[in-house]
Amino acid sequence: MQTSKGNISDSTIHERKLKTRITLVGAMLNLLLAGLKIVVGIIGHSQALVVDGVHSLSDLLSDGLVLVVNHTGSKAADRDHPYGHARFETAATVFIGVILMIVAAGFIYDAMLRLLEPESLRTPGWIVLYAAVASVLIKEWLYHYTIRVGRKVKSKMIEANAWHHRSDALSSLVVIGAFFGSLIGYVWLDAVAAVIVAIIVGIMGWQFAWHSTRELVDTGVEPETLEKLAEVITTVDGVRSYHDLRTRLMAGRVLIDVHLLVEPGISVSEGHRIGEEVRRRVLEQKSQVSDILVHVDTDMHDKLDLTTPLAPLRNRVLADLKVAWMDFPEVQDASRFTLYYHDEKVAVVLELPADRIDPSRLSELEQNLQEVASQLGYIDTVRCLLSASGAPEYD
Repeated sequence: MQTSKGNISDSTIHERKLKTRITLVGAMLNLLLAGLKIVVGIIGHSQALVVDGVHSLSDLLSDGLVLVVNHTGSKAADRDHPYGHARFETAATVFIGVILMIVAAGFIYDAMLRLLEPESLRTPGWIVLYAAVASVLIKEWLYHYTIRVGRKVKSKMIEANAWHHRSDALSSLVVIGAFFGSLIGYVWLDAVAAVIVAIIVGIMGWQFAWHSTRELVDTGVEPETLEKLAEVITTVDGVRSYHDLRTRLMAGRVLIDVHLLVEPGISVSEGHRIGEEVRRRVLEQKSQVSDILVHVDTDMHDKLDLTTPLAPLRNRVLADLKVAWMDFPEVQDASRFTLYYHDEKVAVVLELPADRIDPSRLSELEQNLQEVASQLGYIDTVRCLLSASGAPEYD
Protein backbone atom coordinates (compact mmCIF):
# COMPACT_ATOMS: atom_id res chain seq x y z
CA MET A 1 0.00 0.00 0.00
CA GLN A 2 1.32 3.42 -0.99
CA THR A 3 0.95 6.59 1.00
CA SER A 4 0.85 10.21 0.00
CA LYS A 5 4.51 10.59 0.88
CA GLY A 6 5.94 10.00 -2.56
CA ASN A 7 6.60 6.35 -3.32
CA ILE A 8 7.37 5.29 0.26
CA SER A 9 5.19 2.42 1.47
CA ASP A 10 3.42 2.25 4.81
CA SER A 11 5.73 -0.58 5.91
CA THR A 12 8.81 1.52 5.14
CA ILE A 13 7.44 4.45 7.14
CA HIS A 14 6.61 2.11 10.04
CA GLU A 15 10.13 0.64 9.97
CA ARG A 16 11.65 4.12 9.93
CA LYS A 17 9.60 5.10 12.99
CA LEU A 18 10.73 1.97 14.86
CA LYS A 19 14.37 2.69 14.02
CA THR A 20 14.04 6.32 15.08
CA ARG A 21 12.28 5.46 18.35
CA ILE A 22 14.81 2.84 19.48
CA THR A 23 17.73 5.06 18.52
CA LEU A 24 16.34 8.06 20.44
CA VAL A 25 15.84 5.88 23.52
CA GLY A 26 19.42 4.68 23.21
CA ALA A 27 20.77 8.20 22.71
CA MET A 28 19.07 9.55 25.83
CA LEU A 29 20.30 6.65 27.95
CA ASN A 30 23.83 6.91 26.54
CA LEU A 31 23.97 10.62 27.33
CA LEU A 32 22.80 9.96 30.89
CA LEU A 33 25.21 7.06 31.44
CA ALA A 34 28.19 8.85 29.90
CA GLY A 35 27.80 11.81 32.23
CA LEU A 36 27.16 9.57 35.26
CA LYS A 37 30.18 7.32 34.68
CA ILE A 38 32.64 10.11 33.95
CA VAL A 39 31.61 12.13 37.02
CA VAL A 40 31.48 9.09 39.32
CA GLY A 41 34.75 7.81 37.90
CA ILE A 42 36.50 11.06 38.76
CA ILE A 43 34.95 11.24 42.22
CA GLY A 44 35.49 7.55 42.97
CA HIS A 45 39.08 7.43 41.62
CA SER A 46 38.29 4.86 38.90
CA GLN A 47 40.14 5.32 35.64
CA ALA A 48 38.31 2.32 34.21
CA LEU A 49 34.92 3.94 34.83
CA VAL A 50 36.06 7.19 33.21
CA VAL A 51 37.14 5.23 30.12
CA ASP A 52 33.83 3.39 30.23
CA GLY A 53 32.08 6.76 30.21
CA VAL A 54 34.02 7.74 27.11
CA HIS A 55 32.85 4.47 25.56
CA SER A 56 29.25 5.53 26.24
CA LEU A 57 30.00 8.78 24.44
CA SER A 58 31.07 6.74 21.40
CA ASP A 59 27.69 4.98 21.64
CA LEU A 60 26.06 8.41 21.58
CA LEU A 61 28.03 9.24 18.41
CA SER A 62 26.82 6.07 16.69
CA ASP A 63 23.23 6.85 17.77
CA GLY A 64 23.46 10.23 16.07
CA LEU A 65 24.85 8.58 12.95
CA VAL A 66 22.00 6.06 12.91
CA LEU A 67 19.39 8.83 13.20
CA VAL A 68 20.86 10.72 10.25
CA VAL A 69 21.24 7.62 8.07
CA ASN A 70 17.80 6.28 9.01
CA HIS A 71 16.25 9.43 7.59
CA THR A 72 18.42 9.39 4.45
CA GLY A 73 18.39 5.63 3.84
CA SER A 74 14.60 5.35 4.01
CA LYS A 75 14.00 7.87 1.22
CA ALA A 76 12.30 6.60 -1.90
CA ALA A 77 14.23 6.04 -5.11
CA ASP A 78 14.95 9.11 -7.22
CA ARG A 79 16.80 9.97 -10.41
CA ASP A 80 20.22 9.91 -8.77
CA HIS A 81 19.48 6.80 -6.69
CA PRO A 82 17.20 4.56 -8.81
CA TYR A 83 17.64 1.64 -6.40
CA GLY A 84 16.82 3.77 -3.36
CA HIS A 85 19.06 5.06 -0.57
CA ALA A 86 19.42 1.87 1.49
CA ARG A 87 23.16 1.66 0.83
CA PHE A 88 23.60 4.68 3.10
CA GLU A 89 22.61 2.33 5.92
CA THR A 90 25.18 -0.21 4.74
CA ALA A 91 27.92 2.43 4.71
CA ALA A 92 26.90 3.52 8.22
CA THR A 93 27.15 -0.09 9.41
CA VAL A 94 30.73 -0.19 8.13
CA PHE A 95 31.46 3.01 10.06
CA ILE A 96 29.93 1.63 13.27
CA GLY A 97 31.97 -1.55 12.84
CA VAL A 98 35.12 0.54 12.51
CA ILE A 99 34.18 2.47 15.68
CA LEU A 100 33.83 -0.83 17.55
CA MET A 101 37.29 -1.90 16.40
CA ILE A 102 38.81 1.45 17.40
CA VAL A 103 37.13 1.24 20.82
CA ALA A 104 38.46 -2.29 21.22
CA ALA A 105 41.97 -1.17 20.32
CA GLY A 106 41.66 1.63 22.89
CA PHE A 107 40.64 -0.86 25.58
CA ILE A 108 43.60 -3.10 24.80
CA TYR A 109 46.02 -0.19 24.80
CA ASP A 110 44.68 1.12 28.12
CA ALA A 111 44.76 -2.37 29.66
CA MET A 112 48.36 -2.92 28.57
CA LEU A 113 49.40 0.38 30.15
CA ARG A 114 47.74 -0.62 33.40
CA LEU A 115 49.45 -4.01 33.31
CA LEU A 116 52.83 -2.31 32.92
CA GLU A 117 52.20 0.20 35.71
CA PRO A 118 49.89 -1.46 38.27
CA GLU A 119 51.22 0.78 41.04
CA SER A 120 49.55 3.78 39.40
CA LEU A 121 46.09 2.36 40.05
CA ARG A 122 44.07 3.56 43.03
CA THR A 123 41.43 1.62 44.91
CA PRO A 124 38.03 2.88 43.76
CA GLY A 125 35.16 3.76 46.08
CA TRP A 126 31.91 1.82 46.40
CA ILE A 127 30.07 4.46 44.37
CA VAL A 128 31.94 3.12 41.34
CA LEU A 129 30.38 -0.31 41.80
CA TYR A 130 26.88 1.12 41.94
CA ALA A 131 27.38 3.12 38.74
CA ALA A 132 28.91 0.15 36.92
CA VAL A 133 26.09 -2.22 37.94
CA ALA A 134 23.48 0.32 36.82
CA SER A 135 25.30 0.64 33.49
CA VAL A 136 25.34 -3.14 32.94
CA LEU A 137 21.62 -3.51 33.67
CA ILE A 138 20.56 -0.53 31.54
CA LYS A 139 22.82 -1.34 28.58
CA GLU A 140 21.94 -5.03 28.57
CA TRP A 141 18.24 -4.15 28.53
CA LEU A 142 18.94 -1.66 25.74
CA TYR A 143 20.84 -4.32 23.79
CA HIS A 144 17.92 -6.77 23.86
CA TYR A 145 15.42 -4.05 22.98
CA THR A 146 17.53 -2.79 20.06
CA ILE A 147 18.49 -6.19 18.65
CA ARG A 148 14.82 -7.23 18.64
CA VAL A 149 13.87 -4.14 16.63
CA GLY A 150 16.86 -4.60 14.30
CA ARG A 151 15.85 -8.16 13.47
CA LYS A 152 12.21 -7.18 13.04
CA VAL A 153 12.99 -4.48 10.47
CA LYS A 154 15.92 -6.52 9.03
CA SER A 155 18.40 -3.68 9.61
CA LYS A 156 22.08 -4.60 10.01
CA MET A 157 22.74 -1.01 11.06
CA ILE A 158 20.35 -1.27 14.03
CA GLU A 159 21.78 -4.68 14.93
CA ALA A 160 25.30 -3.22 14.84
CA ASN A 161 24.18 -0.43 17.15
CA ALA A 162 22.68 -3.03 19.49
CA TRP A 163 26.04 -4.77 19.76
CA HIS A 164 27.61 -1.40 20.45
CA HIS A 165 25.28 -1.16 23.46
CA ARG A 166 26.34 -4.64 24.59
CA SER A 167 30.01 -3.72 24.26
CA ASP A 168 29.33 -0.90 26.72
CA ALA A 169 27.68 -3.36 29.10
CA LEU A 170 30.71 -5.66 28.80
CA SER A 171 33.09 -2.81 29.50
CA SER A 172 31.08 -2.00 32.63
CA LEU A 173 31.55 -5.62 33.71
CA VAL A 174 35.26 -5.02 33.39
CA VAL A 175 34.90 -2.08 35.78
CA ILE A 176 33.09 -4.33 38.24
CA GLY A 177 35.82 -6.92 37.95
CA ALA A 178 38.44 -4.24 38.50
CA PHE A 179 36.62 -3.05 41.58
CA PHE A 180 36.50 -6.47 43.27
CA GLY A 181 40.01 -7.28 42.09
CA SER A 182 41.31 -4.17 43.77
CA LEU A 183 39.58 -5.15 47.01
CA ILE A 184 41.45 -8.45 47.23
CA GLY A 185 44.71 -7.10 45.88
CA TYR A 186 44.63 -8.54 42.32
CA VAL A 187 44.50 -5.26 40.44
CA TRP A 188 45.85 -6.91 37.28
CA LEU A 189 42.57 -8.87 36.85
CA ASP A 190 40.95 -5.71 35.55
CA ALA A 191 43.50 -5.32 32.77
CA VAL A 192 43.33 -8.98 31.70
CA ALA A 193 39.53 -8.91 31.60
CA ALA A 194 39.66 -5.66 29.62
CA VAL A 195 41.83 -7.30 26.95
CA ILE A 196 39.47 -10.28 26.65
CA VAL A 197 36.37 -8.10 26.33
CA ALA A 198 38.15 -5.78 23.89
CA ILE A 199 38.97 -8.72 21.63
CA ILE A 200 35.28 -9.75 21.63
CA VAL A 201 34.21 -6.20 20.80
CA GLY A 202 36.84 -5.99 18.04
CA ILE A 203 35.64 -9.25 16.46
CA MET A 204 32.06 -7.94 16.44
CA GLY A 205 33.20 -4.72 14.82
CA TRP A 206 35.20 -6.62 12.21
CA GLN A 207 32.22 -8.81 11.31
CA PHE A 208 29.90 -5.84 10.83
CA ALA A 209 32.48 -3.91 8.80
CA TRP A 210 33.44 -6.94 6.68
CA HIS A 211 29.92 -8.09 5.80
CA SER A 212 28.76 -4.55 5.00
CA THR A 213 31.83 -3.91 2.86
CA ARG A 214 31.07 -7.08 0.91
CA GLU A 215 27.58 -5.70 0.32
CA LEU A 216 28.97 -2.38 -0.91
CA VAL A 217 31.03 -4.19 -3.55
CA ASP A 218 27.95 -6.18 -4.68
CA THR A 219 28.83 -9.59 -3.28
CA GLY A 220 25.98 -12.00 -4.07
CA VAL A 221 23.97 -14.16 -1.70
CA GLU A 222 25.25 -17.48 -0.38
CA PRO A 223 24.99 -20.66 -2.54
CA GLU A 224 22.17 -22.08 -0.41
CA THR A 225 19.96 -19.10 -1.22
CA LEU A 226 20.79 -19.40 -4.93
CA GLU A 227 19.71 -23.03 -4.89
CA LYS A 228 16.37 -22.11 -3.32
CA LEU A 229 15.82 -19.38 -5.91
CA ALA A 230 16.66 -21.79 -8.74
CA GLU A 231 14.15 -24.29 -7.38
CA VAL A 232 11.38 -21.70 -7.40
CA ILE A 233 12.24 -20.48 -10.91
CA THR A 234 12.42 -23.89 -12.57
CA THR A 235 9.05 -25.03 -11.18
CA VAL A 236 7.19 -22.35 -13.17
CA ASP A 237 5.34 -23.79 -16.16
CA GLY A 238 6.92 -22.65 -19.42
CA VAL A 239 10.47 -22.15 -18.10
CA ARG A 240 12.83 -24.50 -19.94
CA SER A 241 15.86 -23.34 -17.95
CA TYR A 242 17.55 -20.18 -16.74
CA HIS A 243 20.97 -18.52 -16.85
CA ASP A 244 22.78 -15.41 -15.64
CA LEU A 245 21.11 -15.54 -12.21
CA ARG A 246 22.71 -12.62 -10.38
CA THR A 247 22.03 -11.21 -6.94
CA ARG A 248 23.09 -8.20 -4.93
CA LEU A 249 22.39 -7.02 -1.40
CA MET A 250 20.88 -3.68 -0.45
CA ALA A 251 20.85 -3.08 3.33
CA GLY A 252 19.81 -6.67 4.01
CA ARG A 253 17.42 -6.84 1.05
CA VAL A 254 18.14 -8.92 -2.07
CA LEU A 255 17.86 -7.70 -5.67
CA ILE A 256 17.83 -10.34 -8.43
CA ASP A 257 18.45 -10.42 -12.20
CA VAL A 258 17.72 -13.60 -14.15
CA HIS A 259 17.39 -14.72 -17.78
CA LEU A 260 14.66 -17.28 -18.54
CA LEU A 261 14.80 -19.68 -21.46
CA VAL A 262 11.36 -20.31 -22.99
CA GLU A 263 10.06 -22.02 -26.14
CA PRO A 264 10.96 -19.88 -29.18
CA GLY A 265 7.55 -20.28 -30.82
CA ILE A 266 5.44 -18.68 -28.09
CA SER A 267 4.03 -15.16 -28.31
CA VAL A 268 5.57 -12.12 -26.67
CA SER A 269 2.63 -11.86 -24.29
CA GLU A 270 3.02 -15.49 -23.18
CA GLY A 271 6.72 -14.97 -22.58
CA HIS A 272 5.89 -11.89 -20.52
CA ARG A 273 3.28 -13.86 -18.56
CA ILE A 274 5.84 -16.56 -17.72
CA GLY A 275 8.29 -13.90 -16.58
CA GLU A 276 5.69 -12.26 -14.36
CA GLU A 277 4.82 -15.62 -12.81
CA VAL A 278 8.48 -16.20 -11.95
CA ARG A 279 8.66 -12.73 -10.43
CA ARG A 280 5.48 -13.27 -8.41
CA ARG A 281 6.54 -16.63 -6.99
CA VAL A 282 10.02 -15.43 -6.01
CA LEU A 283 8.61 -12.37 -4.24
CA GLU A 284 6.02 -14.52 -2.46
CA GLN A 285 8.74 -16.57 -0.80
CA LYS A 286 9.38 -15.66 2.84
CA SER A 287 12.79 -14.21 2.10
CA GLN A 288 14.51 -10.85 1.89
CA VAL A 289 14.02 -10.50 -1.89
CA SER A 290 12.68 -7.00 -2.56
CA ASP A 291 12.77 -6.95 -6.37
CA ILE A 292 13.55 -9.19 -9.33
CA LEU A 293 14.27 -8.23 -12.95
CA VAL A 294 13.37 -10.97 -15.45
CA HIS A 295 14.67 -11.18 -19.02
CA VAL A 296 13.03 -13.69 -21.36
CA ASP A 297 15.22 -15.52 -23.91
CA THR A 298 14.33 -18.02 -26.64
CA ASP A 299 17.91 -19.20 -27.12
CA MET A 300 20.84 -19.79 -24.79
CA HIS A 301 22.97 -16.81 -25.76
CA ASP A 302 26.61 -16.42 -24.94
CA LYS A 303 27.99 -13.08 -23.84
CA LEU A 304 27.10 -10.38 -26.34
CA ASP A 305 29.74 -10.12 -29.03
CA LEU A 306 29.46 -6.73 -30.73
CA THR A 307 31.36 -8.05 -33.76
CA THR A 308 28.71 -10.71 -34.50
CA PRO A 309 26.18 -9.44 -37.07
CA LEU A 310 22.55 -9.72 -36.00
CA ALA A 311 19.47 -9.89 -38.17
CA PRO A 312 17.90 -6.48 -38.85
CA LEU A 313 14.83 -5.27 -36.99
CA ARG A 314 11.24 -5.54 -38.20
CA ASN A 315 10.91 -2.40 -40.32
CA ARG A 316 14.08 -3.22 -42.26
CA VAL A 317 13.00 -6.85 -42.76
CA LEU A 318 9.55 -5.85 -44.09
CA ALA A 319 11.06 -3.23 -46.40
CA ASP A 320 13.53 -5.77 -47.81
CA LEU A 321 10.82 -8.40 -48.28
CA LYS A 322 8.53 -5.90 -49.97
CA VAL A 323 11.17 -5.27 -52.61
CA ALA A 324 12.14 -8.95 -52.92
CA TRP A 325 8.52 -10.11 -53.27
CA MET A 326 7.26 -7.35 -55.56
CA ASP A 327 6.47 -9.95 -58.24
CA PHE A 328 4.18 -11.88 -55.87
CA PRO A 329 0.85 -10.01 -55.63
CA GLU A 330 -0.50 -12.60 -53.17
CA VAL A 331 1.84 -11.28 -50.50
CA GLN A 332 0.32 -7.81 -50.67
CA ASP A 333 -2.85 -9.21 -49.08
CA ALA A 334 -1.03 -10.75 -46.10
CA SER A 335 -2.90 -10.00 -42.88
CA ARG A 336 0.08 -10.57 -40.61
CA PHE A 337 3.86 -11.02 -40.70
CA THR A 338 5.37 -12.84 -37.70
CA LEU A 339 9.14 -12.83 -37.28
CA TYR A 340 11.12 -15.36 -35.24
CA TYR A 341 14.70 -14.31 -34.53
CA HIS A 342 17.58 -16.74 -34.07
CA ASP A 343 20.62 -14.48 -33.68
CA GLU A 344 21.66 -13.59 -37.26
CA LYS A 345 18.72 -15.39 -38.93
CA VAL A 346 14.97 -14.67 -39.17
CA ALA A 347 12.13 -17.13 -39.79
CA VAL A 348 9.09 -15.50 -41.43
CA VAL A 349 5.46 -16.63 -41.10
CA LEU A 350 2.87 -15.00 -43.39
CA GLU A 351 -0.86 -15.26 -42.87
CA LEU A 352 -2.68 -14.96 -46.18
CA PRO A 353 -6.47 -14.57 -46.67
CA ALA A 354 -8.02 -17.98 -47.33
CA ASP A 355 -10.61 -16.54 -49.71
CA ARG A 356 -7.93 -15.18 -52.07
CA ILE A 357 -5.41 -18.01 -52.16
CA ASP A 358 -5.80 -21.40 -53.80
CA PRO A 359 -4.84 -23.94 -51.09
CA SER A 360 -3.35 -26.25 -53.70
CA ARG A 361 -0.82 -23.55 -54.67
CA LEU A 362 0.17 -22.69 -51.09
CA SER A 363 3.15 -25.05 -50.92
CA GLU A 364 4.50 -23.85 -54.27
CA LEU A 365 4.05 -20.20 -53.26
CA GLU A 366 5.84 -20.81 -49.99
CA GLN A 367 8.78 -22.44 -51.79
CA ASN A 368 9.09 -19.58 -54.29
CA LEU A 369 8.93 -16.92 -51.57
CA GLN A 370 11.67 -18.65 -49.58
CA GLU A 371 13.90 -19.04 -52.63
CA VAL A 372 13.74 -15.32 -53.35
CA ALA A 373 13.97 -14.20 -49.72
CA SER A 374 17.02 -16.40 -49.03
CA GLN A 375 19.03 -14.09 -51.29
CA LEU A 376 18.81 -11.43 -48.56
CA GLY A 377 21.23 -13.54 -46.53
CA TYR A 378 19.47 -13.32 -43.18
CA ILE A 379 16.16 -15.07 -43.96
CA ASP A 380 16.11 -18.62 -42.58
CA THR A 381 12.71 -20.03 -43.54
CA VAL A 382 9.41 -18.77 -44.95
CA ARG A 383 6.08 -20.33 -44.04
CA CYS A 384 2.63 -19.44 -45.35
CA LEU A 385 -0.62 -19.96 -43.46
CA LEU A 386 -4.20 -19.32 -44.47
CA SER A 387 -6.39 -17.20 -42.22
CA ALA A 388 -9.78 -15.53 -42.29
CA SER A 389 -9.86 -12.32 -44.27
CA GLY A 390 -9.25 -9.18 -42.27
CA ALA A 391 -7.53 -10.92 -39.35
CA PRO A 392 -6.11 -8.42 -36.84
CA GLU A 393 -2.34 -7.77 -36.78
CA TYR A 394 -1.00 -8.96 -33.46
CA ASP A 395 2.71 -8.79 -34.23
